[in-house]
Amino acid sequence: MATSLYDPAGSLQTGYAMTGHWQNYVEALGDYAPQFVRSLVYALLATVACIVLGFPLAYAIAFKAGRWKNLMLVAVIAPFFTSFLVRTLSWQYILGDNEALVGFLRSIHVLAPDGYLLATPFAVVTGLTYNFLPFMVLPLYASLEKLDPRLIEAGADLYASPVTTFRTVTLPLAMPGLVAGTLLTFIPSAGDYINSELLGNPRTRMIGNEIQDLFGAGDYPTAASLSVTLMAAIVVLVFVYVRRAGTEELL
Repeated sequence: MATSLYDPAGSLQTGYAMTGHWQNYVEALGDYAPQFVRSLVYALLATVACIVLGFPLAYAIAFKAGRWKNLMLVAVIAPFFTSFLVRTLSWQYILGDNEALVGFLRSIHVLAPDGYLLATPFAVVTGLTYNFLPFMVLPLYASLEKLDPRLIEAGADLYASPVTTFRTVTLPLAMPGLVAGTLLTFIPSAGDYINSELLGNPRTRMIGNEIQDLFGAGDYPTAASLSVTLMAAIVVLVFVYVRRAGTEELL
């Protein structure tokens, strides 16, 4: 916060003076609003994708895995044994123009003959989803694993359909894990810059990329202004989301 109020006329060579220059925020948001909004949108898309993929997986581990439960949990956390950077770099090969995935999608006409996946918003969101999926699965599993199966059986005994039982029994009881997983996924995704740097292009840059570059260039007031704004926006969004989800105890 203090750094964000430095005199923008300063530099690494001459030093910065504390002048309470609130205009840094106005100028920073005016210059980097598209990257700021893009970061929140990408983080939201990645979080939704993690929910779609993570909830069935967590449910399967909790109720269907049987003696394979421990092995499946190890498989979920196994990516953490590898560097975040290496995991992201691997997607350059998976989504590469000459790799099997792109060739298959071209052959079934999902992609045009000259279509590509790498250096697109899809690639960035895919990287975010993959890297943060375990943060969604593990809290969901922890909530579902404590769920009494007899409650689901009671729903069936009362002639509720599987969809109704899921909506009225399973989902409400899993909500603390879902909220925790959403926060653990959305927050780091919004501030991430590695996936955009390695899997995106100049038009997919996120606010984390700009903050990194500004700090590297010595423009500390602008970089700090963006950092504080991002943190404040996330705090507000988290507060509203948790209140709307009815799990205030997580605050």
